[in-house]
Amino acid sequence: MAGQPPPWAYTAVLLCALSLGGAIEIPMDPSIQNELSQPPTITKQSVKDHIVDPRDNILIECEAKGNPAPSFHWTRNSKFFNIAKDPRVSMRRRSGTLVIDFRSGGRPEEYEGEYQCFARNKFGTALSNRIRLQVSKSPLWPKENLDPVVVQEGAPLTLQCNPPPGLPSPVIFWMSSSMEPITQDKRVSQGHNGDLYFSNVMLQDMQTDYSCNARFHFTHTIQQKNPFTLKVLTNHPYNDSSLRNHPDMYSARGVAERTPSFMYPQGTASSQMVLRGMDLLLECIASGVPTPDIAWYKKGGDLPSDKAKFENFNKALRITNVSEEDSGEYFCLASNKMGSIRHTISVRVKAAPYWLDEPKNLILAPGEDGRLVCRANGNPKPTVQWMVNGEPLQSAPPNPNREVAGDTIIFRDTQISSRAVYQCNTSNEHGYLLANAFVSVLDVPPRMLSPRNQLIRVILYNRTRLDCPFFGSPIPTLRWFKNGQGSNLDGGNYHVYENGSLEIKMIRKEDQGIYTCVATNILGKAENQVRLEVKDPTRIYRMPEDQVAKRGTTVQLECRVKHDPSLKLAVSWLKDDEPLYISNRMKKEEDSLTIFGVAERDQGSYTCVASTELDQDLAKAYLTVLADQATPTNRLAALPKGRPDRPRDLELTDLAERSVRLTWIPGDDNNSPITDYVVQFEEDQFQPGVWHDHSKFPGSVNSAVLRLSPYVNYQFRVIAINEVGSSHPSLPSERYRTSGAPPESNPSDVKGEGTRKNNMEITWTPMNATSAFGPNLRYIVKWRRRETRETWNNVTVWGSRYVVGQTPVYVPYEIRVQAENDFGKGPEPDTVIGYSGEDYPRAAPTDVKIRVLNSTAISLQWNRVYSDTVQGQLREYRAYYWRESSLLKNLWVSQKRQQAGFPGDRLRGVVSRLFPYSNYKLEMVVVNGRGDGPRSETKEFTTPEGVPSAPRRFRVRQPNLETINLEWDHPEHPNGILIGYTLKYVAFNGTKVGKQIVENFSPNQTKFTVQRADPVSRYRFSLSARTQVGSGEAVTEESPAPPNEATPTAAPPTSPPTTVGVPGTVSSTDATATAAATEATTVPTVPPVAPTTTATTEATATTASTATTTTTESPATTSRTEIQESAYTNNQADIATQGWFIGLMCAIALLVLILLIVCFIKRSRGGKYPVREKKDVPLGPEDPKEEDGSFDYSDEDNKPLQGSQTSLDGTIKQQESDDSLVDYGEGGEGQFNEDGSFIGQYTVKKDKEETEGNESSEATSPVNAIYSLA
Repeated sequence: MAGQPPPWAYTAVLLCALSLGGAIEIPMDPSIQNELSQPPTITKQSVKDHIVDPRDNILIECEAKGNPAPSFHWTRNSKFFNIAKDPRVSMRRRSGTLVIDFRSGGRPEEYEGEYQCFARNKFGTALSNRIRLQVSKSPLWPKENLDPVVVQEGAPLTLQCNPPPGLPSPVIFWMSSSMEPITQDKRVSQGHNGDLYFSNVMLQDMQTDYSCNARFHFTHTIQQKNPFTLKVLTNHPYNDSSLRNHPDMYSARGVAERTPSFMYPQGTASSQMVLRGMDLLLECIASGVPTPDIAWYKKGGDLPSDKAKFENFNKALRITNVSEEDSGEYFCLASNKMGSIRHTISVRVKAAPYWLDEPKNLILAPGEDGRLVCRANGNPKPTVQWMVNGEPLQSAPPNPNREVAGDTIIFRDTQISSRAVYQCNTSNEHGYLLANAFVSVLDVPPRMLSPRNQLIRVILYNRTRLDCPFFGSPIPTLRWFKNGQGSNLDGGNYHVYENGSLEIKMIRKEDQGIYTCVATNILGKAENQVRLEVKDPTRIYRMPEDQVAKRGTTVQLECRVKHDPSLKLAVSWLKDDEPLYISNRMKKEEDSLTIFGVAERDQGSYTCVASTELDQDLAKAYLTVLADQATPTNRLAALPKGRPDRPRDLELTDLAERSVRLTWIPGDDNNSPITDYVVQFEEDQFQPGVWHDHSKFPGSVNSAVLRLSPYVNYQFRVIAINEVGSSHPSLPSERYRTSGAPPESNPSDVKGEGTRKNNMEITWTPMNATSAFGPNLRYIVKWRRRETRETWNNVTVWGSRYVVGQTPVYVPYEIRVQAENDFGKGPEPDTVIGYSGEDYPRAAPTDVKIRVLNSTAISLQWNRVYSDTVQGQLREYRAYYWRESSLLKNLWVSQKRQQAGFPGDRLRGVVSRLFPYSNYKLEMVVVNGRGDGPRSETKEFTTPEGVPSAPRRFRVRQPNLETINLEWDHPEHPNGILIGYTLKYVAFNGTKVGKQIVENFSPNQTKFTVQRADPVSRYRFSLSARTQVGSGEAVTEESPAPPNEATPTAAPPTSPPTTVGVPGTVSSTDATATAAATEATTVPTVPPVAPTTTATTEATATTASTATTTTTESPATTSRTEIQESAYTNNQADIATQGWFIGLMCAIALLVLILLIVCFIKRSRGGKYPVREKKDVPLGPEDPKEEDGSFDYSDEDNKPLQGSQTSLDGTIKQQESDDSLVDYGEGGEGQFNEDGSFIGQYTVKKDKEETEGNESSEATSPVNAIYSLA
């Protein structure tokens, strides 16, 4: 009950608008309608220009309402029209409609003139429009003898029509005397004035005569003018049909070619005036040989593509629904191959008056103030004249409470005596508008409009609303009480709306009770009670579960429900979201569903629906049916299954008006029984060739009665289905057409929406072939302003849309769309409410206040705009804001505008995700369906300092096994003044984690170096920037993983790694490259091995330092904090006895041996082998090849690049000095014997120049070959 209030529940909303002077209606409650006095209001009237058929009786409509019921009288030509003195004239009962009867004789022309209706009761007089009555005329064509028209071939010709003046103007068309239409093209066409124009006359134009015809609308008669006969003089007397398609037809016939000239209009310029809202028709007809082409342009702009269209073979330009922006200069260009000419048409758009603010009825309480506003626009500007009760306001008795200010009448301290009907007449030379608006002063004590002592039941924890419609004048105030005591209910769990409804946001048990609403004004009070009962929710506490069952077994689906005992419970089941048919194989109990002998068709989803009259609960389970896996008992059961063959031999019998019997012969089931047949149909009117599902039948059926729709030419086909799939469709049946009938339904999805500010587009979903029921399906579209009771406008449409033009901005309309065919109309359609187009809002939010919440958010507050300035549906209030600058100097910021929207019923909101420490600007607008309104005053605000974003491009590099270099860039968004960086890092190995160390740096430092404690541990680094507010987002990186990473064993604690702050640049590879280099050069730690002269060489890694760790800080480093955790080192004991190490050494020895063999083979072939005698001095610079360490080979194809080393597989790798064993030597320069064995001792690393000079000598070194393989 609370969810569906009765119609009078919205009365209070209407009354809330009284003080604003809005148009309202008295509540439809009969007791109030009969008691309250109301001045008269015109509800129906004839159109201003009323043209009638002289053969029918004349009807001039005038309907009005009021309390007491109004009386009517008429004026004719501004004089009192005495109906009683004319026996032909009568007035309908309880109406002002005039009926003029001519059955007993009389001439309708005697009653032509200007009529106006007056509706009067004791509270005022309302006026209708001035209705100009005219009788339709269709005069005869004057008799005339027309001589033959003689014209030279190729010359232009105009045949004038000059139709007799009719009312309304007749429709002109040209035919021959034998009633054959004249073929028109770009050479021969009819102008808008009815004349027939020949751009150039050809010999074939003599083959017929030409007669102008005029069709008169009301009399449905056609008047024909005597025909014109043409005589064409030609230099080529034979009408050779082959010349018609000649590429140069005119030259072939001896017709001289000439430049275009205009036949209509004459000259090079003309002007035209058109009224706003009408259609503008511009016409240019040109002569010339060959026939000219016409093109249209607008000076200084483009033609309005949305409403401009070309007619009469481009000779006419029509612009529909003209507005002021369509004024300007248009020109037509006529051109052929001989030249071109142009004609300029200056278009002026004038306007009859149209409403900006139409006066609305005003209902006030004694002592209240109000106003009537009458604003109209036009061109020229219309004048406004006020009248009261049909008399000019200047001659009315003076009223001290009334003040006229141009287009507004202001009422102050109104009293009962102020009741009257006011007329506003606004006019200019192009027309007028007349509007009635009454002022009614009501003095009514409060009264309740709903039944007393209502009972509302609601489910626990739901939201509900208690309605209390009321009426009174002055507008009463409403308060709510519970159980007849306590304070007014509002706030917390309660919310009272402006119309008096009480909303309880979440119902609890303690909310049950009796609620009393009390309406009070100065004349008294009224109250009503609502009893609220709170019920327990319906819940399924044991839900059905998904099951897998074999075919033929029994399945039980449980569904146990808990509900309020005072509510009636109903339990139903759905299968695949459709109602389940309970067959004889099923048993439905109160808390379960049992299926006996489960079959494949039982597979699917099952939903238990437990519902009461207030709520429901759902639970779903899926049943999967497995096929029987038993061994086949016969040979056929073991055969492969397939889709069924198509059904055949379709036959239609028992032909009836709305049904037919379809019979078919099943095809082979291919070892899988047919479970279903699907019958499809096709019709050849709306969607020929498209097949639609009609119905579905069990597989045991081969004949079915099909229900049919009227006026459909049916053709059927059948598809068989088994568990494998669907068959091919059968061959179609013969066609069967049902007889027609009026439609039994109307189109759905009817909508009315404005696409422009002055129109409303009515759309609907068209009906399909099976609902058309007859030929020529069309739609009767009706519309009228809501709550005005004006006459329905109607039009017949064959499509699915219609655009209503010249509508006021965003007003509600009642819309009806009714289907009709040649057999009759469909049922009465439902009324749909649509709205005309919206215009841009006219006002901006005012008193915008900004409060800064934090560094990234602000709070906004503004005042509501008046509803009449929105000019549409208030979608939202929108804030546009942009970052003007940062408080940090020389920091570029993007000034891109951003926006935040807030619902139209809110007057405050929060804008977040701002940049801290910045200057912002903000504007607010009102947004409706058309777009943004004007912008409010620009507000400025500043956000405080915040935490910075993460440092950019944080890089972790490992140039060797002893150090890790860190580099980073400043944060992209400092969000304040940076005061430094915080680095946290910790060593880890597998699941073991070392102690965390914290380093703080100055804001200018962007580099740091960490000395590793051992070569195996990895490090996790976390870096963040700081401002005065705090640390910002941290960026985390890890050092590269070392090779052969194994689970470490416990070892005595060691000191943390040595850390050195290095502000300089680190020359090394990045973390990924470092990991690769480490794999190539590092082996587990072993005791130092003495050098030997054998081919096997063992590389040793640097042992981990166990000395006391010292810390060297750069000047940029500010502080250091050590957080003690579980420390560890890598296990370095007994590694030489590990199996993997012995295997590795053997592999290395084997590879070196293979290399030595290869070297001896190359030497025995006479090639030059890179052998250097042991010397104490480096190579001299005399030999450039020796200077860069290169040597020649006899095999030129295999010569390596300089500065590269060759691996065993023939690939070439770039030499890296960091990987050379020279770096780990302890003596002089590393050298080799002629057999390739290493003869040098480990030496201290040379300078970079010396190292580079020795690169080539290592190119074929066995040790380097081993490293290249690694």
